[in-house]
Amino acid sequence: MEGRLTGWGRTAPTTARLCVPTSTAEARDAVRAAGERGTLARGLGRSYGDAAQNAGGTVLDMTSLARVRALDLEQGLVTCEAGVSLDRLMRLLLPFGWFVPVTPGTRYVTVGGAIGADIHGKNHHVSGSFGHHVTRMRLLTAGGEERELTPGDELFDATTGGMGLTGVILDATIRLLPVATSLMAVDTERAADLDELMQRLEATDHRYRYSVAWIDLVARGAATGRAVLTRGEHATLDMLTPRQALDPLAFRPRSLPAAPRGIPGGLLRTATVGAFNELWFRKAPRERRGQLQRIGAFFHPLDGVPEWNRVYGPGGFLQYQFVVPYGQEAALRSIVEQLSRHGCPSFLAVLKRFGEGGPGWLSFPMPGWTLALDLPASVPGLGPLLDRLDEQVLAAGGRIYLAKDSRMRPRTLAAMYPRLADFRALRERIDPSGVFTSDLARRLAL
Repeated sequence: MEGRLTGWGRTAPTTARLCVPTSTAEARDAVRAAGERGTLARGLGRSYGDAAQNAGGTVLDMTSLARVRALDLEQGLVTCEAGVSLDRLMRLLLPFGWFVPVTPGTRYVTVGGAIGADIHGKNHHVSGSFGHHVTRMRLLTAGGEERELTPGDELFDATTGGMGLTGVILDATIRLLPVATSLMAVDTERAADLDELMQRLEATDHRYRYSVAWIDLVARGAATGRAVLTRGEHATLDMLTPRQALDPLAFRPRSLPAAPRGIPGGLLRTATVGAFNELWFRKAPRERRGQLQRIGAFFHPLDGVPEWNRVYGPGGFLQYQFVVPYGQEAALRSIVEQLSRHGCPSFLAVLKRFGEGGPGWLSFPMPGWTLALDLPASVPGLGPLLDRLDEQVLAAGGRIYLAKDSRMRPRTLAAMYPRLADFRALRERIDPSGVFTSDLARRLAL
């Protein structure tokens, strides 16, 4: 069956032959039958760009390989197939007092995708990325061989953050986080500008497991980079009201109607986003401590609106995420100012602090500041602007996140990821025929 695929940003669609394996044997047969355009595993399609597409080739939809194989409630370990989503793990594990160790801004990602992109969340400065918590995985290689991998193996490190290009992740064992409740104790405060925001993050981030700041990228002048800073911890039993304490581990995420189809392009203009951002900033409390929030509201607010990516209209959108090292605050400030001057209509822009990076050869996080923002693809002059920002990120010693990229140039990639040559050499050794490939891989010569 052929299908038209895009990333979550709904740009650059391509067509591939879709295969839905329901067993390891079926996945192996599909890999062996891959034609000259190769094959690639795909989860729930939440990579923003072209990382999970393979024009003219085969794409393995892994969402039917979604069995939980083992759960060790004493040690806090779960073994599951790669197609299991973080949403399902949360629904399964929270009643037992366990939580996923890392979650991005959506819980609708698969375990295989979480490993392949080495996802990060609001707790990277404390807990690192998803790969830090994987104790083993099973990988199907280009020759149809199943490899058992553990941390420290070069193939484990190349696969963690390797964007699915080393093989098909079949299952993995993940170390979990113990929690007493399914609520979050959240502190919220406003920062008048980017400098004030960075000062607060530097001074107090170590007190919190989770930390993120929403930035108003439309604001200019003295208000450039003004932000709402939100930080939290898993609530303890003594923080709950008597009613909440009756079912402290309840997890029932709420959902609104899906975003409608046929939203016209151009709806998200600078003026409309500016008005939204003004309202969002003003409604946030100047300072509020210890508010109890549901896990869904704190971690995944956009999951409450199914298919929210339609809001950007038929042209779709790009997400741009970069990291620059600590000590390069001037580069971050310059990039924020340029985005503001350009009038980029972004109402989803978040700043976080990263801790130590992991061993993944192409993993994105490194110690520093990371900014992620959504931009309508129709913004005039967007391509040249982002090319200039790439050069600034590169000059500052930073990098762009592959799981969200849809337009970076190969030369830029090679300068940002120092272990790229090792990654290419390993792929040549274990997959000399190039069985595993993607639109991203071809675009960036991975």
